[in-house]
Amino acid sequence: MSLEDKILAYMREVAYKPLKIDELAHNLGIDSKKDVKRFHALLSAMEQEGKVIKTRYGRYGVPEKLNLVVGKLQGNQAGFGFILPDDNTLPDVFVPANQMNGAMHGDRVVARLLKGGSGRNQEGEIIRILKRRSNLIVGRYEAGRQFGFVIPDEQRISQDIFIPKAEAKGIKNGMKVQVEITRWPERRRNPEGRIIDILGFPGEKGVDTLTIIKKYELPDDFPPEVKKEVQSLSRELSPEELAERRDLRELTMVTIDGADAKDLDDAVSLQRLPNGNWRLGVHIADVSYYVREGSQLDREAFARGTSVYLVDRVIPMLPPELSNDLCSLNAQADRLALSVLMEIDSRGQVVDHEFAPSVIRTNERMTYDAVRAILEDQDPKLRQRYAALVPMFEEMGQLAAVLRQKRLARGAIDFALPEVKVLLDDDGKPLDIVKQKRTIAESIIEEFMLVCNETVAEHFARLELPFIYRIHEDPDEEKLRHFRDFAHNLGITLKGKLDKIHPRVLQEILQEVAGKPEERVINTLLLRAMKQAKYAPDRQSHYGLAAEYYTHFTAPIRRYPDLVIHRLLREYLTKTPSKKRLSRLYKNNAVAAEHCSVRERVAMEAERESVEVKMIEYMVDKIDQEFDAVISGVTSFGLFVELDNLVEGLVHVSSLDDDFYRYHEEKVALIGERTGNTFRIGQPLRVILTRASKEDRQLDFILA
Repeated sequence: MSLEDKILAYMREVAYKPLKIDELAHNLGIDSKKDVKRFHALLSAMEQEGKVIKTRYGRYGVPEKLNLVVGKLQGNQAGFGFILPDDNTLPDVFVPANQMNGAMHGDRVVARLLKGGSGRNQEGEIIRILKRRSNLIVGRYEAGRQFGFVIPDEQRISQDIFIPKAEAKGIKNGMKVQVEITRWPERRRNPEGRIIDILGFPGEKGVDTLTIIKKYELPDDFPPEVKKEVQSLSRELSPEELAERRDLRELTMVTIDGADAKDLDDAVSLQRLPNGNWRLGVHIADVSYYVREGSQLDREAFARGTSVYLVDRVIPMLPPELSNDLCSLNAQADRLALSVLMEIDSRGQVVDHEFAPSVIRTNERMTYDAVRAILEDQDPKLRQRYAALVPMFEEMGQLAAVLRQKRLARGAIDFALPEVKVLLDDDGKPLDIVKQKRTIAESIIEEFMLVCNETVAEHFARLELPFIYRIHEDPDEEKLRHFRDFAHNLGITLKGKLDKIHPRVLQEILQEVAGKPEERVINTLLLRAMKQAKYAPDRQSHYGLAAEYYTHFTAPIRRYPDLVIHRLLREYLTKTPSKKRLSRLYKNNAVAAEHCSVRERVAMEAERESVEVKMIEYMVDKIDQEFDAVISGVTSFGLFVELDNLVEGLVHVSSLDDDFYRYHEEKVALIGERTGNTFRIGQPLRVILTRASKEDRQLDFILA
């Protein structure tokens, strides 16, 4: 047990009363000058992180025993907020506007719990700000006579940022800008700032994407030292390096990706063995050979954590010279890889596996569309063109079906939520919004990557060596209760206790509503009840996949945890590390897991906003047009409706002028008091678009 764990365990004892630092050191048996100095430094660091609290009397305790909660503040444009506790077993804490005490959305705070509340109704008062959010904010500049101010794009920041006149020279009213906070808010004082970047006027070419890049502080270029390191990498594969690898260049294999993909980091091969089993090969670009631990490339990749896929561009984790060339498994080119070779029986069970640093050469760069056309459409031209590969594709289709059936049988949740793709012209203007259907081609790659990730995770879990796992905790019980109540109104029964719901039960509900009008709504609400998957140094099961072992191994070009796992695999295959090295690896893995989970969430938010902005822009010239829609949400202020192209907007309750409509929470419905007309989730409607605002990211409709 580490010293930090000892301190926390001691403070959590029932009989513990807050002690001064010297008393605490004495009781823990810390007496030498060196150990006392180390103890003081550790306690100070724990205080800064909110793991322990120092009272005004100089005594230390853990937050939960001092009636305090530590967590991240999620603001609201109305001025109040919620604290999302570090301890995820605790409910969120509501903070009234008059108890925010200068805290902003995104700050890490300590709050005192106020009397009279508990559970969902617990209120708190912020008493300390442990760490401020980023001091960079994007918004719209509004000029005044004596001063200006910036209205943040982030609606969860309720305060405008005061800009002194001297800091706003040359900036025109309505421009999008990036501002740096120079003075944080106080109880009755707005934050102050200075403008550090002018992005342009809303509607100008590229400003919407640039705004998202600045808002989420995404990197826009690689530092000179990283570029220099990339240029020094050898393009030639030395005979010595090849001699130490399994030569798989004669093995038939292909990449299967989207037509516009450039970073091809996974190839697949498949053979039938004499015993009737399949031998599946998943061959992943050996990025770890080029990106060495501690290098400038490695530090930059860690900082980014992941590639970010915006509508009109990719912000890569690695420079294009690596992601699109050296580490991309381009057809007919020799490439270094880490290969996972699995023997799989007719039930989809992996009965044997091996790992091998390899050198490979892919035969073809296939697209999802081409493989789908070969297998589903039986396209004669494509089947003739790829005649040598067609038997392997057909075997792949069979194996993918077996693996998928096995996964669903054990209870994996398979959401039927189509992804959306916005097609742009050369100027970045949206031309169309299309649903991306999952075909047999996508299913082949999905199933092969899933079984590979599970195989790698189980192998290293059994070795009990430091590792990074991909975990997915059980659903939020309160959100699951809300889902159960809603489903009950549709005649759907959720069986079992909410704290022990097996994922198979949820998958059965999704199968029950498949093809029905309420299918998308049920899928969406159930997804909202799920917790976010994340990375962790300790193994837990993956709830959504109903998998005991899971990790991310298959995308080291675009995900940093995968790169770390490649390094671990290579190291463990070579030797057994010393105890000191194992301890260091565990700590490094814990840091990487936490950091990359955060970077992944940032990327997801930026990607989602990037799509939303273009979807709204697509609708701007469609005012007064009629559309088929489905009610996707019901609130006291109106109906959220979703069009066939997955665009979503609001029918405000004030526009329902044939009656007075009241919101019934237990039925999740708006019901007319006089007519009894009822609006429920899943109900089809005809609507007319009346307003489309890119600035507010809002579409308004009325009933046709």
